[in-house]
Amino acid sequence: MTTVAVSAPIEPQKKNRIQVSNTKKPLFFYVNLAKRYIQQHNEVELSALGMAITTVVTIAEILKNNGLATQKKVCTSTIGMKDENKGRLIQKAKIEIVLGKSEKFDSLMTAATTTPDAAATTAPEASTEDHKE
Repeated sequence: MTTVAVSAPIEPQKKNRIQVSNTKKPLFFYVNLAKRYIQQHNEVELSALGMAITTVVTIAEILKNNGLATQKKVCTSTIGMKDENKGRLIQKAKIEIVLGKSEKFDSLMTAATTTPDAAATTAPEASTEDHKE
């Protein structure tokens, strides 16, 4: 029996890296986690393999479109992995996106924490008005 060693650089887990999976958590869990990492470390590194790549791109676009982050780096590659079902080496696509803190990040985050309270008080009034007509 022969074993195949896949050579990949062994990196210590970065404190600001999020490895995204399609199956483990919902999209906005990762969006909110990325916001927290940007707040703590001034940048976040999002990475994913295979089908989860679209989720990483979506997270990055949400953060950029909301003015919270700027794109610093995008790196794509292919890595060799052992397919557990077939027992052979397969190639998987990999993406890494580094996002930095935008200039407006702090003011947007402050506004976001005060806005839900205002929305919560106006929402019931709006719905009762709709029922009156």
